[in-house]
Amino acid sequence: MSAPIPVNETPAAESAPGSAHAPGGFRRVDRRGGALRVVQVGAGEMGRAWLRTVADSPDVELVGIVDLDLDAARAGAQHAGLPDLPVDRDLAALVARVSPDAVLDVTVPVAHHPVTMQALRLGLPVLGEKPAAQSVAEALSLTAAAEVTGELFMVSQSRRYNDQLVALKAHAELLGEVGMVSTSFAKAPHFGGFREQMDDVLLLDMAIHAFDSARYLIGRDPVSVWCDSWNPSWSWYRGDAAASAVIGFEGGVRYSYDGSWCSPGVETSWNGAWRVSGSGGTALWSGDDEPVSEIDGAPGVPEARPSVGVEIAGSLAAFARALRTGERPDGEVHGNVMSLVMVEAAIRSTRSGERVLVDDVLEQAHREALAAERDPEVRARLESWTSVRAALQGGASATGAGAVDPARASSAPERERQEAR
Repeated sequence: MSAPIPVNETPAAESAPGSAHAPGGFRRVDRRGGALRVVQVGAGEMGRAWLRTVADSPDVELVGIVDLDLDAARAGAQHAGLPDLPVDRDLAALVARVSPDAVLDVTVPVAHHPVTMQALRLGLPVLGEKPAAQSVAEALSLTAAAEVTGELFMVSQSRRYNDQLVALKAHAELLGEVGMVSTSFAKAPHFGGFREQMDDVLLLDMAIHAFDSARYLIGRDPVSVWCDSWNPSWSWYRGDAAASAVIGFEGGVRYSYDGSWCSPGVETSWNGAWRVSGSGGTALWSGDDEPVSEIDGAPGVPEARPSVGVEIAGSLAAFARALRTGERPDGEVHGNVMSLVMVEAAIRSTRSGERVLVDDVLEQAHREALAAERDPEVRARLESWTSVRAALQGGASATGAGAVDPARASSAPERERQEAR
């Protein structure tokens, strides 16, 4: 991906949002059957994958590309088969020219907060690449901005969009009380570019997919994280490319993750290899094949579920559908932040060598967000959150992990401390 996009500072009084919405609520965009007009920010390697997906989608129409490198933007337009497509280095300038319905943020993580904040303040919904932002504090700022503007901010946690993962959840629901979930991940990609220079590259850039999928499978939120990460002597990454983590979830469920991005030979699926164990049986998923389960000595046979699409194409379709219908999608920022919290807690744990409580991470991130926030309306919304966990669960998708239970939300901090012991 290319360098971060410059952001025009747009005072709140001059922005174009609607009135503040309830947590997780957002403005609908109905093209009456027509395609959603989108501007894509970022035309690097991942940006090209998105451009191909956009070109193949009946739900969206690409009307412009933004990138600091205009040559990259023009090459992206050629790649999309639209050589005359408007391009610009500045998002606000291009929005004024082409009047899009939405923004796709496919920039590097450091640019996610400024690009998404600017788009929301321009009165535009955003579908962004994961992670939501570079830090939990920045993600909380964007969550509050989505509430203030009433615009949808959805994070493309693309590996949620996998019919085999949906089938694994269906198998898991046959197992009785689920108590243990595990993922083994081993790949050896030579990316080059920014990933090989990242700190905590495995945890931040890849483990977040598994953590997010674990939340989806378990249907609860995390309470504590223990993690150890390291960099094998032969690794070609600057930051730690291997990690082991144990994550405690509400209700005493435990999730374990063992991963490496520098393990050549006998590699796992990109999705990892999964095991889900409950009181009545166990389900297995290779990551590439249909999952299986055994319950009381017999194969599990769950009911078929509707298709959710495939990776970023599934994310894009869900985003367009949400804007048409008002249906809150998986990846809506309130529900997605907790997956990033798991990553930040894991990084904090590997630094300290100690188990980290999720609510401690949330509270510190809230303080940091308040200290850094320059938008008075967004700051006021952050200040109104008496419990960050409750604020996030109040806007979490009712169909995804972390669906709100008021009693569970209000009692979470004390229960978390007890369960982590």
